[in-house]
Amino acid sequence: MSAPMMPFIDLAAQRARIGDQIEVAVRRVVRHGAYIMGPEVFELEKQLAAFCGAKHVVSCASGTDALTLVLLARGVGPGVAVLCPSFTFAATAEAVALLGGTPFFVDVLPDTFNMDPESLAAAVAEARAQKLNPAGVISVDLFGQPADYDAIEAICAREGLWLLCDAAQAFGASYRGRQLGTFGLATTTSFFPAKPLGAYGDGGAVFTDDDELAEVLRSLRVHGQGVDKYDNVRIGVTGRLDTIQAAVLLEKLAIFSDEISARNAIASRYAQGLREVAIPPVVAEGCESVWAQYTIRLKPGQRDGLVAALKEAGVPTACYYPVPLHRQTAYRAYPRAGGELKTTDQLAREVLSLPMHPYLTAEAQDRIVGAAARHLR
Repeated sequence: MSAPMMPFIDLAAQRARIGDQIEVAVRRVVRHGAYIMGPEVFELEKQLAAFCGAKHVVSCASGTDALTLVLLARGVGPGVAVLCPSFTFAATAEAVALLGGTPFFVDVLPDTFNMDPESLAAAVAEARAQKLNPAGVISVDLFGQPADYDAIEAICAREGLWLLCDAAQAFGASYRGRQLGTFGLATTTSFFPAKPLGAYGDGGAVFTDDDELAEVLRSLRVHGQGVDKYDNVRIGVTGRLDTIQAAVLLEKLAIFSDEISARNAIASRYAQGLREVAIPPVVAEGCESVWAQYTIRLKPGQRDGLVAALKEAGVPTACYYPVPLHRQTAYRAYPRAGGELKTTDQLAREVLSLPMHPYLTAEAQDRIVGAAARHLR
């Protein structure tokens, strides 16, 4: 008989910690009645900016909206190529394609799972050879760890490209002493409930030090309005963050640093317990991850058996991502660096994510590690 299934991400444990504060915060919104763009939205933007050191924070309705707003502001459309990794969730490329641009897929590194700078440099040259205009790069801070920004920023500067950092899984992480939210033209994030800093519904934000960009983004998220909502000066979207979600996020932000520390302790314990039987994820020197996922690599052919063994032990797993974007129906016609992305394809066959959240007990983690080790030895 299988053991009872533990949660993959335990939002109930977090609610037990701050549920009372969140209920008070939500009732406050219900009482004042400013459900859209209420005071909590602007307070959240202020506190997020203080947390990461960005000059401007523009909240919005989702992480995908955050990407789309920046791409709209940069005029992405037909003929414009935006370079991005294939080993990520669809939203990264989707925002480019929706605007008529060309997502140009780049390979990733085998240890950090993030964008490979050499593949990026090759893709820029290939895009130009294909008569596309490579205007920008969307890096992705996958599973909670920053990409290699020293190398990526150098390529962007050399090639005249803007850089948009997709930190949907990594807000709160740092790269060589700098918090995410302070790199490139802008950084975007998602507040989807399963993210390290998650709301009770959809939400997102853009971080930037560019005054002009911030002004345009604030207009775009409200249908492109000018001085008021009946003075539309550009084509925009409806991309506002609900006030109730902002109220929830304010309470979660108050404990966020503590939760990041807990995630790092859990990741260290995983690495110690699994290094003899699997390939634990690597955090690059000088970086800190927020561990949105704890993703190991396995030998070819091991994954299905391990998934079944862990399920029998009551341990849920997930695979991010079994089919990379360049092999999915909607995206397979778009160009890719070198014609093939060998590391991306390999990782798609080998990776497996284990339960990860700040409230994972040592007892539960011993159960996970023990079951994995028994099967893999």
